[in-house]
Amino acid sequence: MATVTKQASATTAELASLLRPSLLRLTRILRNQRADTSLTLTVISALATLKKSGPMSAGDLAAAERVQPPSMTKVLTQLEERGLVRRDAHPTDRRSSIIAITEAGLALLDSERQRRDAWLTRQLARLTADERALLRSVAPILDKLAEGE
Repeated sequence: MATVTKQASATTAELASLLRPSLLRLTRILRNQRADTSLTLTVISALATLKKSGPMSAGDLAAAERVQPPSMTKVLTQLEERGLVRRDAHPTDRRSSIIAITEAGLALLDSERQRRDAWLTRQLARLTADERALLRSVAPILDKLAEGE
């Protein structure tokens, strides 16, 4: 039984070594398909979190993005200056505010998504119908991996 477990573990490790470079390369190329390169990926990520999760405090956004509050302050300053987010009064705490994405922020995220989808569509069109079908069946598995820890 221990031999089977060692073999399965080795096979899994080999699969990880096989997939990792391709996934990293694909992710890097996809990230570079940007509509607005003047904004960092950190800024885009914060904006996407606001779109997905809705308005929240700067502290909650920092926690969601796993960055320190001073770093989030810089991100929010950049987003506010570009009109991509707005600060609304906190309903119960007058000392703080709630950050919300604006229509301009939504439009920017939509533009980013369209650009990346267009690139990926072109790449997928180069594959055979069978290869695309295989990728379609693998997509839920990749989602499961991305859920991680």
